[in-house]
Amino acid sequence: MKNHTVEVVSSPDGEVLKFAPVFNVAVPFIDRHLEEGRADKVVIRTNRGVEVSYAALAENVNRCGNALLDLGIARGERVIMIVKDCAEFFYCFWGAIKAGLIPVPVNTLLRAKDYAYIIADSGCSAVVYSPEFAAEVETALDQLESRPSHCLRVEGTGGSLQTLIASASAELQPAPATAEDDCFWLYSSGSTGNPKGAVHRHRDMVVTSEFYGVRVLGIRENDVCFSAAKLFFAYGLGNGMTFPLWVGAGTVLYDARPTPQTVFETIEQFKPSLYFGVPTLYAAQLQALETGSSDLSSVRLCVSAGEALPSDLFKRWQQKTGLVILDGIGSTELLHIFISNREDDINPGSSGRLVPGYEARILDENDNPVPQGESGRLWIRGDSTARCYWNNPEKTAQTMVDGWLDTGDTYILDRQGYYHYCGRNDDMLKVGGIWCSPFEIEAKLIEHPRVLEVAVVGRADDAGLVKPEAHIVLHNPDDAGEDLETELLAHCKSGLAPYKYPRWFRFVAELPKTATGKIQRFKLRS
Repeated sequence: MKNHTVEVVSSPDGEVLKFAPVFNVAVPFIDRHLEEGRADKVVIRTNRGVEVSYAALAENVNRCGNALLDLGIARGERVIMIVKDCAEFFYCFWGAIKAGLIPVPVNTLLRAKDYAYIIADSGCSAVVYSPEFAAEVETALDQLESRPSHCLRVEGTGGSLQTLIASASAELQPAPATAEDDCFWLYSSGSTGNPKGAVHRHRDMVVTSEFYGVRVLGIRENDVCFSAAKLFFAYGLGNGMTFPLWVGAGTVLYDARPTPQTVFETIEQFKPSLYFGVPTLYAAQLQALETGSSDLSSVRLCVSAGEALPSDLFKRWQQKTGLVILDGIGSTELLHIFISNREDDINPGSSGRLVPGYEARILDENDNPVPQGESGRLWIRGDSTARCYWNNPEKTAQTMVDGWLDTGDTYILDRQGYYHYCGRNDDMLKVGGIWCSPFEIEAKLIEHPRVLEVAVVGRADDAGLVKPEAHIVLHNPDDAGEDLETELLAHCKSGLAPYKYPRWFRFVAELPKTATGKIQRFKLRS
């Protein structure tokens, strides 16, 4: 791949990206398509009937960038985006970048106290929000000692972002930048505490789009992407925006919370070729397919991240739909997936192999490499790694060391070169003096036909010794009871070592999760 701003070149260590000395990432992602003849091609389609061509996208990006500058927002200042999946998300995100501002997309499912924390922590100059989220956002703004200078609804009369875009200039020169300059932030999902602002550079979206999007996923110009994971989520940002823009493909945006029914309806209506989900949603879709059907013939590949995909879920999805799911692991700090299965190299139950451009090491508690086949803490190095956590030097120093990132995950590298997820570092259990992966127990339980979802945490018994406790969501809640507990225990005994058997089974209506689908095990432990 080569254009006037980015080139992939070979080096002794493999292929690397070479950036032009002056590099604003909006140029290759937005402006380039007009030069390459895609002006009339539709890039965005939404569930509200909106269609946007590459020419209209470029014009509205310019208008939005100018509208933000006209408000007096200075280069480097932050623009918080609490925006649903819609065309204006693209305009605001890329318009800010092209104008030299820092867009900060934020989880749209948070509550007022969370928004107040993020707005204050970021020191932003503007908050842009969809009207659907007005109650929480405006309550948050009322809680602040000092409000941002500008608070704009995306839609509506008066001074909304839409009205400002309509009256702004359609000509905007990209602000001078380099590949190493700060470009945008993403706040972590907060599964273990307050969200942290990961500061990403202009180069980072190019790295993930080329090395995962093109080299692993094989995305091409005639693809259409549909991501059930939202754009505010690092995973969704790549799936639904940067990957299609990088190759000149198309994307489908759905602005409400996805359900199995709405996902199936969206796929049938818009015919995407690439579908991006999360394990929880795939499980729910399989349950829906037990009593119904859906036309998935347009889809060539499915992708999963956010949580590890159990092998049984992979196999059942393939049997039911004829499609494979490429499971991988990514993070907000690394922007997208850095270990993944591939279409021609799938190991169900594993995260796959390293994505090109990334290095990994697995270390013990003394920071020494563990022998192959043993578990340890996973560290990753790659050029999409965030520069730092905003306003958090202590956490930055703990997590980001000499270009390496402590992912917080426990992994095993097997002798065939596949990486196997064992759980978050603080989720690992020491049972009878032996380290135990909650994910291994969960994967066994999910094989049982009555189990829809499960999360395993440690619980102290009467002697104060930690044992596994399983929190289980059933397909049919009426099945809960002692008979099923006996059945599930027997099922575990058929494939797990004795110390891994759950000592308690707790049947629950749902598991606590972040908006990105990650199970919040710390809430179960408490």
